Amino acid sequence: MREIIFDTETTGLDPLTGDRMVEIGCVELINRIPTGATYHAYFNPQRPMPAAAEAVHGLGDRFLAGQPLFSSSVDALLEFLGDAMLVAHNARFDFGFLNAELRLCSRDEIDLARMIDTVSMARTLHPGAKHSLDALCIRYGIDRSHRVKHGALLDAELLAQVYIEMTGGRQIGLGFAAETIEVVVAEVSVEVRTPVRPVRTFAASPEELERHAAFINGLDAPLWRDAPINA
Repeated sequence: MREIIFDTETTGLDPLTGDRMVEIGCVELINRIPTGATYHAYFNPQRPMPAAAEAVHGLGDRFLAGQPLFSSSVDALLEFLGDAMLVAHNARFDFGFLNAELRLCSRDEIDLARMIDTVSMARTLHPGAKHSLDALCIRYGIDRSHRVKHGALLDAELLAQVYIEMTGGRQIGLGFAAETIEVVVAEVSVEVRTPVRPVRTFAASPEELERHAAFINGLDAPLWRDAPINA
């Protein structure tokens, strides 16, 4: 099973009001294992970068002016995505910008049936908890100390680790008994396998019981032997 974890950085919050995607980072998983294959690109948004957005990701007008247009990189991106399921954190936001860019260069939009939203998964798995990427990294013990600002590829790499943990973690495929819960994400039904170790019973063997009795009988006047028993 091939899945792509991806993240975007943008000029703002809404592509319908003219905001554009300026960065995308993608990480490939095969059977929930990172292959090392990634896709990363910056894009010239052909519009000024608002100061509030630049404060989040650090991408300014001067840097982005020298980057290619999305339309010149779209073929390489679509080839990398292929027909894989696409995993993102607050996925409708990222899908919205990706599909807006595809529309602008007269390409088919990506079907939302391919969308897996890790925010929705986190709300199901951890109701009432914080569901930001930082909060989930803390919950699953994932090092995010190098995340000073948002970056599409870095965030996709962190999200890949979070997604692996939320869908079974390092125990995937090791044969432990598992409890399966169904998480419905957008229009996709995702099975999340939570490893459950079978109950182990411990009983002393006859030889161990015999050695224990001999040890007790060898004790020199233990206090409990003559102590009165309270009713």
